Amino acid sequence: MLAGMRDMSVTEQRYQAVLDVIGQGRAVMEVASQWGVSRRTVERWLARYEAQGLEGLPDRSHRPERCPHQMPAEMEVMVLELRRAHRYWGARRLVLELVRKGIMPTPSESAVYRCLVRAGVIDPVKRHRRREMWKRWERGGPMELWQLDVVGGFLLANGTSAKALTGVDDHSRFCVSARLMPREGTQLVCDGLLSALRTHGVPQQVLTDNGKVFTGKYSKPPVDVLFDRICRENGIDHLLTQPACPTTTGKIERFHRTLRLEFDTRRAFASLAVAQQALDEWVTYYNTERPHQACGDKAPVSRFHVAARTPTEPEPRPDRTGEHWVTRKVSTVGVVCVGYQQVCIGQSYAGSACDVLLTDGTLQYWVGNELVKTVARETKGEIRKKYADGTAPTRGRSL
Repeated sequence: MLAGMRDMSVTEQRYQAVLDVIGQGRAVMEVASQWGVSRRTVERWLARYEAQGLEGLPDRSHRPERCPHQMPAEMEVMVLELRRAHRYWGARRLVLELVRKGIMPTPSESAVYRCLVRAGVIDPVKRHRRREMWKRWERGGPMELWQLDVVGGFLLANGTSAKALTGVDDHSRFCVSARLMPREGTQLVCDGLLSALRTHGVPQQVLTDNGKVFTGKYSKPPVDVLFDRICRENGIDHLLTQPACPTTTGKIERFHRTLRLEFDTRRAFASLAVAQQALDEWVTYYNTERPHQACGDKAPVSRFHVAARTPTEPEPRPDRTGEHWVTRKVSTVGVVCVGYQQVCIGQSYAGSACDVLLTDGTLQYWVGNELVKTVARETKGEIRKKYADGTAPTRGRSL
């Protein structure tokens, strides 16, 4: 009997139960017990068969005839149009924008989410609940800590790509730096840092990863790089992340995600200047208009203020372009080579531009305005290469 029931469709089983009651005169309770259902179910089958025949026995939709709390069609159109114009907005942001527009009554975040799922705009995902031990970490006030990093992927029309020195204030999420560079170089990164200091003032601390443009602590041997010296001369405490621990700079990494998505770094720009202008406009919008969840859905500028302390500018590099001057870049071990003569002036000057004054019998080594060493000249003849790579006057200055 049970095997036969499994071979029958749902409609056939219900029809057989109805025939047992109508045709054979069996009791409703007896038939209900045989088919494993309640008495009310068998009575409902009988009523539907009497009213509609076999067409009344298949399964029916359980969807209610009306749903008073369902989102109106006009509201659903408005939500989907907002989403179409801003494909990176989620349900929470869409609700916030509807509130800003004065749309009443405003649908809930879950209602907007279901609307996006129904339209096939997003795929439903399993909700990840936040762990109870999770806690948001941030500094107590603005200008206490800046998180800085270098991000790439800005495409240019000539086939190359640029990088940017980015920075956010830890407390307010205010973007303090977004300076594009054709490459990741020590001088370019330091120029970006100085520009941010001139614009916003001097923070108490900066936090970076262990890249060579930021620190020489992990070089072999360790060296003092220009970025560290700028921080030291301005009284800034330079903090470093633990090696292989990118979550320490989580705020700047999250900013990069927003930058790639909303600014759309996949598009190509005509030139570096055009890309910088577009980036500046987006940063202004990000700082002054875009709501940030960590700021209570207000713009970062609502929690930020400029520091009163101005940066200490590095001394300009003296003009030493005479015929008796040559310029070299100090190696990582503190060695300068002129005319096949190698002289060590100290690892503390590694990476700096060193000006060398050539006379008939001596070599004078100058770093900035400091005479660091004088030695007897051991070789003779003309020095053909006047400027080593990265030390020409047009490429910047060194401390």
